[in-house]
Amino acid sequence: MNPPDDPESLRATIQANPSYRLAHEDGDLLTDADLRPLRLQLELVKPERALRQHAIRSTVVVFGSARMAAGGQGVDPERAERHRRYLDEARRFAAIVSHRFQEEGRRDFVVVTGGGPGIMEAANRGAWEVGARSIGLNITLPQEQLPNPYITPDLAFRFRYFAIRKMHFALRARALVAFPGGFGTLDEVFEVLTLVQTGKMAPIPIVLVGSSFWSRAADFGFLVAEGMIAPADLGLFTVVDTAAEAVSALERFYGGTPPP
Repeated sequence: MNPPDDPESLRATIQANPSYRLAHEDGDLLTDADLRPLRLQLELVKPERALRQHAIRSTVVVFGSARMAAGGQGVDPERAERHRRYLDEARRFAAIVSHRFQEEGRRDFVVVTGGGPGIMEAANRGAWEVGARSIGLNITLPQEQLPNPYITPDLAFRFRYFAIRKMHFALRARALVAFPGGFGTLDEVFEVLTLVQTGKMAPIPIVLVGSSFWSRAADFGFLVAEGMIAPADLGLFTVVDTAAEAVSALERFYGGTPPP
């Protein structure tokens, strides 16, 4: 075969071809369906490294609706007042827990939320107001959910995969406190209940804030009556109405100070 007339031009063509990219610099490769296992691993590893670097030993997960706003939602004044009360209690709860467990440099019971608005923002704000760290696990959605401004910047993460995000909620969790919410909140609550019920996760206090909401959103007594869950399963969670009651539920579960 004769040598090329313009080898430098051909060399440049080769170097510009996507096949010549270093694998970790090849955006097309990293977004390919075949690389999904690697993307899942990256989403698991990246936040984990950061949490270790910040010596975060344990967390308390706070769930709740992104749709609650301080000014109320819609035109119903009673609903607006309920939502304001839930936001206040989420903020108060996060402040109490964060102050108690981070005041001397400890990194226990660090508040972690989904990183968005509503209840999530209220909880991150409660931690921020007492000078404590808090975590936000945001996720890409069709309508992009922006991170709320009260997350500790080094502890703000964004996920593509719900499954890996769920793992990070659970890995260091020493408590779950759920305020009223929609499908996302219900999904997370029932997943943790299932993990604890089936022994796939060590028991933790699961606290549902807002008795009037939860009594209608999930009729647990009906599930018992229908034989879908055991009567003992009602002991997996506690229903309260205030931040102080939520803190007391955590204290009863751990008999005082929670372990790291």
